[in-house]
Amino acid sequence: MYSTEIEVRTGSEAVVHDLTHEAEAFLRDADAADGLLHVWVPHATAGLAILETGAGSDEDLLTALDELLPRDGRWRHRHGSPGHGRDHVLPALVPPYATIPVLGGVLALGTWQSVCLVDTNLDNPVRKVRFSLLAG
Repeated sequence: MYSTEIEVRTGSEAVVHDLTHEAEAFLRDADAADGLLHVWVPHATAGLAILETGAGSDEDLLTALDELLPRDGRWRHRHGSPGHGRDHVLPALVPPYATIPVLGGVLALGTWQSVCLVDTNLDNPVRKVRFSLLAG
C-alpha cells in the first residue's frame, strides 16, 4: 500500500475544501493503475464528502450543517470557541473517510463529483489529510 499525508490550511471560517487535485497528484506519484483510494482525516472535528463544488452545493452543505448543528450554547462539549461542541458532532454526519475506485490511474468520480474536506472548526486552521492507495 502506498500512503502519504498532506497538510491543508482551512483558515478561520467553515469551509468545503476541494481535495480532488491533490488526490489526482497523489495517484500520479503512486504510479496508480487500478485500485481503491482511501482518504482519511485524522481529526475529531472534520469530515470528507463527495459532492459538486463551485455551483453552490458546497455553500448549501455548510448552510445545512449550520441549521442541523447550530453554533450555540446547547452543546455539552464546551471548550474552544462558542458552539464548538457542534464541530465534534460533525464527523458522525460527514465521516472522516472516503473510498473512491481508481481505474487506469484515474479517480472513478462522476461528472460533477469532487473529493472535499469539510471543516467547520474555527479553532483549528490546519488539517492533515492522508491518501492511501490499495492497488488492485
